[in-house]
Amino acid sequence: MDEFNDPFPNYEMLAHHDEAHGKIARKKLWFVFWLLLIITLVEVFVGIKAPDWGLSPLFLKFFFIGFTIVKAFYIVYTFMHLGEEERWTKWLIIAPFTIFILYLIFMMTIGEGDFQKTRRIDGPIETNVSAKHSDHK
Repeated sequence: MDEFNDPFPNYEMLAHHDEAHGKIARKKLWFVFWLLLIITLVEVFVGIKAPDWGLSPLFLKFFFIGFTIVKAFYIVYTFMHLGEEERWTKWLIIAPFTIFILYLIFMMTIGEGDFQKTRRIDGPIETNVSAKHSDHK
């Protein structure tokens, strides 16, 4: 019996995992950890150095979105066990996500994300303040 006085066997015994399978699983998890860490460090480094390098905002948007998608893929693929699913199940999960990301990219580059480059119609109206006050004299 273990410390919780649980009559059920451990998960490892139920799943019939041996040490060789455990080593493979741990190796895979460490690979994903180091990969995500490297991608995050690259993102942080580029974010810090972007003003010095003169990178365009559009490039930075695509760069960060691309790396975020790669990180999201590895998280879902490994930790949510999407890699072990059947092909149609993978597409059932990945297709809406992909469509949503493409929509966000479209909105940021072509759609309403272009508001900084256009002049607002309802902007402040310039008035001649001195002429307005001269009428009251």
